[in-house]
Amino acid sequence: MVENRTPPASDDVLNPKTATEKLAKNSKNEQDELSEEDQQLVSELDMIVERLKEPSIEIHRSALENLVSVIRTTTSSMTSVPKPLKYLKPHYGTLVDIFEQWSDAQNKRALASILSLLGMVYDKDNNRECLKYRLLAGYENETISEWGHEYVRHLAMEIGLEYSANVEDDEQSVEYLVPVALEAVAFFFKHNAEVDAIDLLEELNLHEAVVGYVTKDTFERVCMYMISCSPLLPPPADTNYLLTARTIYRKLGKPAQCLPLSIRLGQPDLIKEDWESCTTRMEKAQLAFIMARQQVHMPELIDDDDEELKACMNNTNLSKNYLNLARDLELLDPKTPEDIYKSHLENTRADATLDSARHNLASTFVNAFVNAGYGTDKLMTTEAEGKEWVFKNKDMGMLSASASLGMIMLWDVEDGLLQVDKYLYSSDNHIKAGAVFAIGMLTTSVHDETDSAKALLSEYITENNPAIVKLAAICGLGVAYAGTNREEILELLLPIISDTDITIDLSSMAALAAGLVCVGTGNGDVSPVILQAMMERMDSELNHKYARFMALGLSLLFLGTQDTYDTIRETLKAVTHPIGKQASVLMQVCAYAGTGNVLEVQKMLHLCAEHLGEKEDQLPQAFAVLGVGLISMGEGIGSEMSLRTFDHLMQYGEPYVRRAVPLAMALVCASNPVVGVLDTLNKFSHDNDKSVASSAIFAMGVVGAGTNNARLAQLLRQLATYYHKEADLLFVVRIAQGLLHMGKGTMTVNPYHHDRSLLSHTALAGLLVPIIAMTNAEKLIMTDSHFLMYFLARAMYPRFLITFNEQLENVSASARVGQAVDAVGQVGRPKNITGFQTHETPVLLAHSERAELATDKYTPLTNVLEGFVILTKNPDYQEDEENL
Repeated sequence: MVENRTPPASDDVLNPKTATEKLAKNSKNEQDELSEEDQQLVSELDMIVERLKEPSIEIHRSALENLVSVIRTTTSSMTSVPKPLKYLKPHYGTLVDIFEQWSDAQNKRALASILSLLGMVYDKDNNRECLKYRLLAGYENETISEWGHEYVRHLAMEIGLEYSANVEDDEQSVEYLVPVALEAVAFFFKHNAEVDAIDLLEELNLHEAVVGYVTKDTFERVCMYMISCSPLLPPPADTNYLLTARTIYRKLGKPAQCLPLSIRLGQPDLIKEDWESCTTRMEKAQLAFIMARQQVHMPELIDDDDEELKACMNNTNLSKNYLNLARDLELLDPKTPEDIYKSHLENTRADATLDSARHNLASTFVNAFVNAGYGTDKLMTTEAEGKEWVFKNKDMGMLSASASLGMIMLWDVEDGLLQVDKYLYSSDNHIKAGAVFAIGMLTTSVHDETDSAKALLSEYITENNPAIVKLAAICGLGVAYAGTNREEILELLLPIISDTDITIDLSSMAALAAGLVCVGTGNGDVSPVILQAMMERMDSELNHKYARFMALGLSLLFLGTQDTYDTIRETLKAVTHPIGKQASVLMQVCAYAGTGNVLEVQKMLHLCAEHLGEKEDQLPQAFAVLGVGLISMGEGIGSEMSLRTFDHLMQYGEPYVRRAVPLAMALVCASNPVVGVLDTLNKFSHDNDKSVASSAIFAMGVVGAGTNNARLAQLLRQLATYYHKEADLLFVVRIAQGLLHMGKGTMTVNPYHHDRSLLSHTALAGLLVPIIAMTNAEKLIMTDSHFLMYFLARAMYPRFLITFNEQLENVSASARVGQAVDAVGQVGRPKNITGFQTHETPVLLAHSERAELATDKYTPLTNVLEGFVILTKNPDYQEDEENL
């Protein structure tokens, strides 16, 4: 047994503990030794407190003035407590007792003000004494600001705490807090602390009051902060914030800033209000451009004789302006699929499969995507090659080949219809069907006065046409009239949905087309028809590979509407077939698309985590995975978190879950080739499960769509080499290569625009169709339903900035283009972009880029420089400023 010995009590021998205590004691003694100046201050404060104890009111008054003077004038470090406050600590209790004893109102208010300041530092029991004494001292005539900014911030915090405590205790009134809170808000606005003011008003549920405090100097910062906070707030506070921001913009006469908020709120009457608030015709033209990009078509707002404004809202000149951009960038020369494949860089021999139908089909899609919107190519539009190329394909391949004309002639209605016309009279039904689909495709995003798509396609739906032609006409109507909610189009589609005598594929595609036409409207006429069709169909029919599009059509009706689908969801429980559960999950996913709703993401993750038996339907799990991406795609932090979640699902998920993960990643990062995402997808593209690999390869195409990303192009060439013996996977690689070079690198398929603040429902719907098809790629995309890829035409849009003058003529202006910087809530006037380069418009903008004018020569009519922007000349601008 070891004996415990106590060390001798000697100053020479110290154990570590004793040494530490001694050192701490010495340092404390040093701190306690005050300098002569501090000693004098302590004595002065002691004397003032003694004088306050005397009975004379006059002495009290002079002592209080003296105390205020000492607190204000004694200098101190910004990082420590001011010395007078530090040395008044022993006297705090005494001063509280003195306050209780006094009767003179004026002196009591003066002392209460000092106690309010001391309460900020010495309130140990959370009694909110800073607020208590401020209320007793009064807050009129800006007295609230007498102790400075940090004091007001602390007071604001206590006001919030007091309000919360009183709201929990229902009997307590909170009205007494409002006046002092509004004084604090006025102080914050005067001292450039708008964020603190908005937060305080939010805690008191008074955010509408902010409208009275904003000025032309502060409104931008206030609105930017409120709009950024909106996705983080629970309903109905989120929409109230947007409404308040819109009210501020209206107050300051900014209709182009009001309109995006009215669109987000989904209220046509507010859009009409914004239109009528425009003071000039050019402002109306700018609003028409924004509405055309979002596919909000309200021709009733424009006078019948104003053709120019109609052209802006109808997107009539989209094709012309796109080709002007291509001319400036020297991109008009058509490209061949071989220019994209660069086979000489692949390490495989050109073997016998080169002229196979599958290879030609892949080339058809690549050719269509690369030359989309240019009106010329080397396979279809040339007289000699056109028909010859169509016949190099087989059956459904012929449909896709003739339909590719619609993609090549995208947005050009007049010339496009001339090109397609020759195929409409073909004796081969597949070629004829492709031409019919092409009509719908080329009129997408453009509204022509003659309504040519309806006039032509309605013939092929109603007449006794072959099923394949009917199918193409239905798809064409869906693509052409997405988001219009037009009754005459629904009258053509609804009878086909409810007709149980026709095949399920026609009925399902009609449901999808109706969902596209009424996307995000919750149309009460369409949903019961689709539900009835689900209930009346046989189980064997609902097992068909196309049945999922019936569920998608129903879900698209409620895209972005949040909780308005409860009744339909309850009705779906009556559908005994698994499609009921599929539609229920898909509807929930679509309803909350882009909201960033954390609770809904959790519900989806719970679904993904379930381990189902072999006989159970696993498709709802795949839809739930897509849901995680779809719900979080609109919000930066949510998107990052979802990408991290996908890694876990990939490691531990069921096969169906793993197959959907790459597709969900594609939704989150569409046309935004983030390096980390590309690396992850590249890893998945070599997976042993063929379905996971095909999903990952297609996802790589969507992530890089229209960007010409060189790194991704190299990865896809490597994959073409790796899978050169796998015909199906090589086909998907080729499609991905076509997507990457879409529009020769001038397009995007990302549904977010207007500085990523607006979600285009029609674009998202167009993106969802091929992604849902990829959940069963082997039976759909890789066999006979590859034409579903063309639904992407609905999501495709040029990513340009084109500037016009007041006569709506193209004008070149100097613009800086750089990476967007989040400047919300930052002090001063921070830069909105970084690492910029200066170009002359028109310019291309990547997903994460933002533009601003480089000089003051012009003033834009909108604060977001994207798409079509009208510039007015700045009368105060002097030419020689540029040369200084």
